[in-house]
Amino acid sequence: MQTNFTEEQLRDPATRRANEVLRACVHCGFCTATCPTYQVLGDELDSPRGRIYLIKDMLEKGRPADAKTVKHIDRCLSCLACMSTCPSGVHYMHLVDHARAWIEKTYRRPPMDRALRWLLSRVLPYPGRFRLALALARLGRPFARLMPDARLRAMLEMAPKVIPPVSRNDDPQVFPAEGERRRRVALMTGCAQRALNTDINDATIRLLTRLGCEVVVARGMGCCGALVHHMGREAESHAAAARNIRAWMAEDRGQGLDAIVINTSGCGTTVKDYGHMFRNDPMAEDAARVSALAMDVSELLMQLDLPEGAPRGLKVAYHAACSLQHGQQVKTHPKTLLKRAGFEVTEPRDAHLCCGSAGTYNLMQPEISAELKARKLATLEEKSPDLIAAGNIGCMMQIGSATGIPVVHTVELLDWATGGPKPPALDKL
Repeated sequence: MQTNFTEEQLRDPATRRANEVLRACVHCGFCTATCPTYQVLGDELDSPRGRIYLIKDMLEKGRPADAKTVKHIDRCLSCLACMSTCPSGVHYMHLVDHARAWIEKTYRRPPMDRALRWLLSRVLPYPGRFRLALALARLGRPFARLMPDARLRAMLEMAPKVIPPVSRNDDPQVFPAEGERRRRVALMTGCAQRALNTDINDATIRLLTRLGCEVVVARGMGCCGALVHHMGREAESHAAAARNIRAWMAEDRGQGLDAIVINTSGCGTTVKDYGHMFRNDPMAEDAARVSALAMDVSELLMQLDLPEGAPRGLKVAYHAACSLQHGQQVKTHPKTLLKRAGFEVTEPRDAHLCCGSAGTYNLMQPEISAELKARKLATLEEKSPDLIAAGNIGCMMQIGSATGIPVVHTVELLDWATGGPKPPALDKL
């Protein structure tokens, strides 16, 4: 794609990166075939190619974002299926992230939009606040239908029936390896996950220590910054990322780290991009080190010789989270591990398509999200599985909100297969 940025514009590193991404695009349209919003809405401007045109026009002219551009960028899930499909290697993630930051700086949203986005940014990344919000939402849930705004209804309906008690395993500490220590790893405990489902981190710690890992929960670690990053709030996202970089580098420079393990794939995609986010910052070297150490838990488990398990007679429908299969290009490891542990694994049709969760997307774009959820559930349920496994808490909540089939994290099943407790979600099986 031909671009016409001025020399002055290209002095800005973010604009220079956007120019590189834009120039890689050859207008082929392959991305439209795998874009969930284009499949639902059928509008070229709700495809990656259409959004690229809108972003190019906005950035080249250096103009403030307008309502039309904002609408179509907001509708993007950042599922990154387009990046898996693109034959030209267009790094759409960096482009749309920059566009969102530009929108945040140049566009004044309607009052309700501003209020909801502010609320989400001040609540979801903080487990204590999020727990309180979930408790309040449970009280307000019976009145959800009275809410005039679909987004407010979605927020109330998101609240789970049961909020798990706080797990002290999420506090800063060190869990020693069982037997000989093979790895020393830091575990990212997440933020929303610590409020919604504490079983995931507990299972991860049990499994990794059983396989010879010393697991560190680093002091000072917090939210990865993804939530506000995808809202275009760069200062907030970089501040969150910087706290994590300092926390993990303190461990790396101390007793050393072999990996930073992440069991929430949306967080993993962002942490692996810290090197890019801080490429022009004094923390660039440390950020690059953290990104190099970051691994999805399935990537580490593939190195640890997970024991083979006897057949369990359970059919698992594996849901591939977009942030894992597209954002991190980790596609086969979870299925390989589940099969090795003794589970029968099946995958739905159109496994590359998003379930509609996408961070806060199900709260900010509830109508499109609901359609994507219905499509995903139809393909999962047609396999008649005993349970559904996924590697991301957002997907688990989205899918679990509309099916009677138990939904568990992949690591919970692997923990169970190697001596851990049966996942609570499977008690009825």
